[in-house]
Amino acid sequence: MFKTAATLISAATIALGASAAMADDHKDAPKTEGEIKLEKMLEGRVAGEAQSCIRMLPSTDLTVIDGTALVYKSGGTLYVNVPRNADQVDDRDTLMTRKSSNRLCRTDIVTTVDRFHGGYTGNILLGDFIPYRRAEG
Repeated sequence: MFKTAATLISAATIALGASAAMADDHKDAPKTEGEIKLEKMLEGRVAGEAQSCIRMLPSTDLTVIDGTALVYKSGGTLYVNVPRNADQVDDRDTLMTRKSSNRLCRTDIVTTVDRFHGGYTGNILLGDFIPYRRAEG
């Protein structure tokens, strides 16, 4: 089953425990800057099966989209993670992850730290990682 960025955002809303009525209201609400940025990143890509973990290599790039998602790029694949508390995602923070291997999993603890002052700002509660690959054709 393929998912669009808008469906992914709606799925995150449902995962947060919102009612179906709230999810329907979201479709009519104007898109946030973060949702628009994520949609642009995913243009021409097709969603794959959700994964609970991804491999983290030194070449893995991270894009933080304020209030929306974390996007990990590995090779030609973008792995989108919409945290359960996506509203806490802030590109001004540094993400510090405690993990015991070269994998990042939805159960790992991601702590946020102010990049300028170094103070603790919170935790990110990861969701599943959705791989997006370029559409064949």
